[in-house]
Amino acid sequence: MTLVSLLMAGFLLGLKHATEADHVAALATLVTRGQSIAQTLRVGVAWGCGHALTLLLFAGAVLVLGLGVPHRAAQALEFAVGVMLVLLGGGLLRKLHRERLHLQPDSAEGAPDSHARSVPARALLVGMVHGMAGSAALILLSLQAVGSAAWGLVYIVVFGLGSILGMTALSIAIAVPLRFSARHADWAHTALSAIVGAATVGLGLFMVCLTGFDE
Repeated sequence: MTLVSLLMAGFLLGLKHATEADHVAALATLVTRGQSIAQTLRVGVAWGCGHALTLLLFAGAVLVLGLGVPHRAAQALEFAVGVMLVLLGGGLLRKLHRERLHLQPDSAEGAPDSHARSVPARALLVGMVHGMAGSAALILLSLQAVGSAAWGLVYIVVFGLGSILGMTALSIAIAVPLRFSARHADWAHTALSAIVGAATVGLGLFMVCLTGFDE
């Protein structure tokens, strides 16, 4: 297989990487908070950029310095992702509950503007945490694929670009049915959002238990 083919494979793997369950769950909780398609795009791009940035910095440092990633460190990062998912899903469920009780109405003056600023920033941070958690496996994969640290860095960059594109497309795919339900059936939007929140909490707890009890 040629180097170009390997890099293309890295890009496609980056696209596929975006569809992993923990990524979809985290992104879905962020997208449900979106106010517009434009903001949804910013959320997807911010998540992908955060993910690619930490992959490049963390994995790049390991590749250049020739260090390994201890198993316990990799497990701790996966545990952190699980905790983060519980917090994201729990936050969404709490928000839905407060809106149901009319304690936090969406019509509050100035709320959409501050909300629009906070969601992409949160998505960037979530993407960075996911990037750190996935770096260990990607380091091994890149070295096996190209055989050198320099080309391994190039592989990671291409992989990161694929993940940015994948997360952006996925954010739109998730947001469209949510926005449609919000406009035409408020109860359906609330139900979908609640399912997203509960599923995210469940997946987060599963990851916490899986990594917390793994020796």
